[in-house]
Amino acid sequence: MNTIRTLALLIGCAAAAACSSANLPESQRLSPERVGEIAARIEAQYPNLAKDKRDEVLRVVVRSLDEMIFIEGGTFEMGDFGWKCDFNPAEVCTWPCGVPEDSVCNITMMGDAPLHAVELSSYHLAAKKTTLGDFDLYRAVKGLPPVRSELRDRERLKYLFDPMNPAPIREWQEAKDYCQWVGKLSGYPVDLPTEAEWEYAARSGGQKVLYPTDDGSLKLGVNYAKGGGKILTERVDAYPPNPLGLYAMSGIATEVVNDWYSKDYFQRSPTKDPQGPEAGETKVARGTNSIETPWLSANTVIRRSRPLDIGKHLFTESFRCAVRSSEPL
Repeated sequence: MNTIRTLALLIGCAAAAACSSANLPESQRLSPERVGEIAARIEAQYPNLAKDKRDEVLRVVVRSLDEMIFIEGGTFEMGDFGWKCDFNPAEVCTWPCGVPEDSVCNITMMGDAPLHAVELSSYHLAAKKTTLGDFDLYRAVKGLPPVRSELRDRERLKYLFDPMNPAPIREWQEAKDYCQWVGKLSGYPVDLPTEAEWEYAARSGGQKVLYPTDDGSLKLGVNYAKGGGKILTERVDAYPPNPLGLYAMSGIATEVVNDWYSKDYFQRSPTKDPQGPEAGETKVARGTNSIETPWLSANTVIRRSRPLDIGKHLFTESFRCAVRSSEPL
């Protein structure tokens, strides 16, 4: 692509007859001018990359932004809000579900999620976990091999490598680097979400919702993975989204977030846009995977401490990205 073509992209192809709309992917929310800017940025970053690969990268970046859900900020009580002690996970009810508020039981037994007030600015969160297909492309562009390449030719394991399955990660840094890669190419502040942003979205804007499903209940095979632990991974959109439009906020794979983990952080967390401790040894992961006991682990408040490197790329560990922008894209 020559300089004239690049400049044409930067002004949205409006001034060059040789540049047609067919050269750029359509976006649900970005103007042709903005898509053109992203295309030019990709070419500047990867001048030696084959055109078809640059086009693939452009489609991934544009789709990543198109699939961001705008989350209106607000104030909520973050942490373990409790649930009635004797409950049916498939029941749909409004907290406290017919029992006195002072008689509810803890949802998590870890003791690291005391209730505390949080006020969040508006932001965007990816509707879906990052997919294996997009992660494979990112790794290829970076000159890295596909994850778990030693397993990909085994017929009985091919279901693990559906491009729409969650991207399996080994290191927390991989997840952050991917999100920031999308951000660098798009020109938007893309990063991992904070723990508070994740929980607020999982709870449909901070409501007291037990499970982050379409109706707050857990119905195996309907709005959550089937039981039995036989399916290690599934497509990121296999089940209905929650009321905000977010898929699989729990189930299929846990999600690392930006925060360092500290068991007592909620006791000293600032109210406004908490970012987690300044340092630590492990990172926070939220949600659960499809092989754990869902009625115990698929709730909206359970916190997990994850090493920076878990040793191998696991299908049970993934992530989704966020955009730190308080205005809709």
